Amino acid sequence: MTVRGLQRIIVSVADGKRALAFYQDALGLSVKDTGDDVFMLAIPGTGTELLLHERPPTPGLAGVAISLLVDDVDATTAAAVAAGAVVLDVPADQPWGERQAVLVDPDGHVICLVTPG
Repeated sequence: MTVRGLQRIIVSVADGKRALAFYQDALGLSVKDTGDDVFMLAIPGTGTELLLHERPPTPGLAGVAISLLVDDVDATTAAAVAAGAVVLDVPADQPWGERQAVLVDPDGHVICLVTPG
């Protein structure tokens, strides 16, 4: 048995509608489906889903971080901050060839925004 791909990333959020505003409006992900306490978003070009599950989140800087490929790290960072994110590392060119910003979403989860150099 082997892993064939990444199906979905599940993020626990305290307030589903607030989280949806962040991931949909600030980061541009589109809604695929919703339920009572879940919002399923599509990550473009991947077939992978981001599921926002309304339940008590357990954020931490040492946990798993999501790294999202974006068209413009600086503009997306500004939109994310306007939607409630906190910047940990400002947008900067990295030695491995990406431009990257590291943020904390409104629930305290680490999100990296990257654009290839």
